Amino acid sequence: MSETPRGGTELRADCARCVGLCCVAPAFAASADFALDKPAGKPCPNLGADSRCGIHPQLRERGFPGCTVFDCFGAGQHVTQVTFGGRDWRDDPATASAMFATFAVVRPLHELLWYLTEALALTPAGPLRDELRAAVEETRDLTGGDADALRQLDVDAYRGRMNPLLVQASERARAGQNGVDQRGAALLGADLRGADLVGANLRGACLIGADLRGVRLRLADLTGADLRGADLRGADLSGALFLHQSQLDAARGDRRTVLPPALHHPPHWSGLSLTPVGRPRPGGARPGGRRKRDARR
Repeated sequence: MSETPRGGTELRADCARCVGLCCVAPAFAASADFALDKPAGKPCPNLGADSRCGIHPQLRERGFPGCTVFDCFGAGQHVTQVTFGGRDWRDDPATASAMFATFAVVRPLHELLWYLTEALALTPAGPLRDELRAAVEETRDLTGGDADALRQLDVDAYRGRMNPLLVQASERARAGQNGVDQRGAALLGADLRGADLVGANLRGACLIGADLRGVRLRLADLTGADLRGADLRGADLSGALFLHQSQLDAARGDRRTVLPPALHHPPHWSGLSLTPVGRPRPGGARPGGRRKRDARR
């Protein structure tokens, strides 16, 4: 595996080598993200016999924006081609049940592997980098296990054991920034224009619909931050930590939004207005809390 940011190709979804697992295994609930209810293990009605989505170019227009921001981190093709040797869940009910249960474990493992690889690239030589390298190897070995071993893994407990390494890597990368600590903060719809979020800890923060126009988010830790509908027009996310493409796909932005080199402006951003970035409104919500560089999630 490459030690450059965003990992190797095995951590990127390759739908051509998958059998549509993300369209079958998880449950969908009718909402702003999905146009219908779908139980776990039942194929989406838009899934074709060729394991391709029949409405992929019109997903947003047809009421399925949740599908456009989902990323399996390469777990789909791994379960299909590696764990199950190219078999299809359509072959028999036992295969289907086993594949779906395995996908539910491999997907978070691959996501964790992506984060660990990002952390490794951020961290200079030393004991922490050695620990991160060992964690990458251990996690990669786990993903290579057989289906029975994978289904027996307590993936939540395993992620909990690895999380302190990610926190340490984040703190080291943000050292000296004195960024605000907003871990897990409820900033739903908050007006954050003008806020100083350089080096901020935004791990797990709810930023749904937040107004971040023109905000500088350099070196901000965005691990698991919910950016659905967040307005990033004119924002500076260059150097943002642990920012994934799927988070940008769920947000709004424009050509002025500055992104890290490995990420790209989502196609749906192109139609957004280029309204000049305004100043904060009086009384608008602002990130509070103490400044902590040594915070632990």
